[in-house]
Amino acid sequence: MPSTGPLSRPVPALGAHCDPAGVTFRVYATPATEVLAEIVDQGGKTLRTIALAPGREDVGPVFEARAQDLRPGALYFFRLDGRRLPDPYARWLPDGVHGPAAVVDPSYPWRHPLRSRPLDETIFYELHVGTFTPEGTYAAARSHLAELADLGVTTVELLPIAAFPGRRGWGYDGVALFAPFAPYGTPSDLRAFVDEAHRLGLSVALDVVYNHFGPDGNYLPAYSRDYFSDDVPTPWGAAPNFDNPFMRALVLGSARSWLVEYRFDALRLDATHAIVDRREKHILRELADDVAELSPRRLLVAEDERNLPAVVRQLGMDGIWADDFHHGVHVLATGERDGYYAGFTPRVEELARTIERGWLYEGQRWPLTERPRGEPAGVLVGSNLIYALQNHDQIGNRALGDRVLSSAQGERLAALSMLLLFLPATPLLFMGQEWGASTPFLYFSDHEPVLGAKVTVGRRAEFARFASFADGEARAEVPDPQSEQTFLRSKLAWGERSSPAGAALLAVVRRMLELRRTDAVMAATGRERLRATALADVLLVTRDGQPGDGGFPGPARRALVVNFGATAAPISTATIPRTAERLVGSHDGAWRDGTLGPHAAVLFAAAAGEAGRAVP
Repeated sequence: MPSTGPLSRPVPALGAHCDPAGVTFRVYATPATEVLAEIVDQGGKTLRTIALAPGREDVGPVFEARAQDLRPGALYFFRLDGRRLPDPYARWLPDGVHGPAAVVDPSYPWRHPLRSRPLDETIFYELHVGTFTPEGTYAAARSHLAELADLGVTTVELLPIAAFPGRRGWGYDGVALFAPFAPYGTPSDLRAFVDEAHRLGLSVALDVVYNHFGPDGNYLPAYSRDYFSDDVPTPWGAAPNFDNPFMRALVLGSARSWLVEYRFDALRLDATHAIVDRREKHILRELADDVAELSPRRLLVAEDERNLPAVVRQLGMDGIWADDFHHGVHVLATGERDGYYAGFTPRVEELARTIERGWLYEGQRWPLTERPRGEPAGVLVGSNLIYALQNHDQIGNRALGDRVLSSAQGERLAALSMLLLFLPATPLLFMGQEWGASTPFLYFSDHEPVLGAKVTVGRRAEFARFASFADGEARAEVPDPQSEQTFLRSKLAWGERSSPAGAALLAVVRRMLELRRTDAVMAATGRERLRATALADVLLVTRDGQPGDGGFPGPARRALVVNFGATAAPISTATIPRTAERLVGSHDGAWRDGTLGPHAAVLFAAAAGEAGRAVP
């Protein structure tokens, strides 16, 4: 694939840029000889055209024009040699990815400072704007931020909002990486959401996708084929060509736009293992260096399935989604072994190893690829690892989008939530998890009919290798992603939050989050004083503090026991002495006279020498 090659000047900002004196249009177009900005009314009728002149050759084939009489709200397309095209650098696409772009005023009357915080003070709360509330808007989500702050989470993480086709979707098929998805609200609505979160002391993170572009509405190739590499295929089509300075600048500019113009405190980068960059300085390292220049400091978190510490140590990410923890807990709690769960066994010993080592795979053969996966995580601190029991992937990638652990299994979910929130890893909660939401999070989309039909067929075909969906009749029960009902079924039922089961689980989660803030032992992020041991069906995890922590003259110890078995388990007094203080239990009957109830967990405090001996 051809490339623009190195440029002698930085890549200029493309699209439409507004200032008090007017609007500047810039377009990068390798095949075009004539480039126009076509100003249109709300019905798409042409009001006038503005010719863009070729710029200096040392910045590549960039065309530019200045319109001093245009103001925010003006609608436009670009025309390349007569072909009308949406602007892939648009800051706002009010009518969707195939419609005109709107000029956006980048200024906003911010009232509150950013709330950027380090990972060791972070508890993520992942939410999808469209299904978080009945209305599915930024404004409606804003009304629930106070409840999240009261719960004790610190960082609200939005699933992708870069403009994607249709009226609904997960957001991972975005095509306009500067434009917020219109059905959720206006750019001002998004800024108001972020500002209110900051008022409440919450940070806000955004999930961004730079490893691929969606299949519908991606107009970048019409401007230049150099944006993509045909020789680097991905499951979603040609890969972004990071040999091209304009693609590199697009990604860097998009990230900076969300962090500066919208004041997000952190970015979560989707599937960084799928980003192919053959340059000496990887685009992730370049992004990390660019973001490091911002003040206050922002966070970058990678979703990366390779289990490689280099993602943090060399590429500059602050943290990594470490899914081995989720998979180990899931297999142990459910016994499921389909798909990627085949790489895990329902053994407490295996989960204990995962907890102590950070992740399970450190170079062992991964059964899905028959290749080695991972390297030891010893150089990483606990907060570098993001652990979860639920997230959009682990629920939504299930055929029925079901939450395996919900209010119907509230006591078990409470026990596992205590484990998640006790560990030094950075925890992530998925929306509704805190009360055991029973609503599914299904895979849904709203593509045009031809593509939509392919998505429906492809979604159901994905599960042919799963034993429970081996026959076609069973696969027909997989919900149609294109159906609006699939989307509507995924909306949270907020009434569950106040149910007896929901309120009980909420109280446990709130107490554990309080201890992460106030307890010196649990607030630490080092893994060197973390131990995990299997006692038959019981997992014992201990964390030791420094002398004086927790009021003890010597080192303080926190000991968590979690019963993965279906029967009660007696616990030796050498493991949990009678003098230990009970801090939290997963439910009222979790601990009785030295016996841990089935699917129960209890957290204790003691001096380091008085608890935690692994005596079965």
